[in-house]
Amino acid sequence: MKSKLINIKIILMDVDGVLTSGEIIYTSNGDELKMFNVQDGMGITLARMAGIKTGIITGRKSGLVLRRAEELKVDIIFQGRFHKLDDYEKVKKEYGFKDDEIAYIGDDILDMPLLKRVGFSVAVANARDEVKAICDYVTIAEGGKGAVRETIDKILKRQGKLYKLVEELAQ
Repeated sequence: MKSKLINIKIILMDVDGVLTSGEIIYTSNGDELKMFNVQDGMGITLARMAGIKTGIITGRKSGLVLRRAEELKVDIIFQGRFHKLDDYEKVKKEYGFKDDEIAYIGDDILDMPLLKRVGFSVAVANARDEVKAICDYVTIAEGGKGAVRETIDKILKRQGKLYKLVEELAQ
């Protein structure tokens, strides 16, 4: 697993169940609410600072996801995508990435085609068992509760970038 981490240049993620706990709350007005984890957000920021691109490929479409992605300066966002592999191929072509330079974090069966292709596949702790079975790594944290940060920290540590970033931020 450690050798896979060294090559990662982009981290792609699902949203519901990965960046959130997977719960969707509707208000009486029909508005949708989602809760995002601040530590996951900091992880995405650290990845960007380390020169690693980030992206979202999600099956649902939500203005809240777009807002959070813009706030975190996520490089790539595809929403409302049932066939995520098509967008994965677009990302590879546009940025010139190879499979082994891409990490993907998922939780459910729609993520499995991507998880089988990427260089480093990650299932969150509360992912479906079928997803966990095919991944390189299963997080300790659940989706929406620091799983993205855990993954990013693991990548940045292996690449020797995490503690340098911490030192920069402390100054």
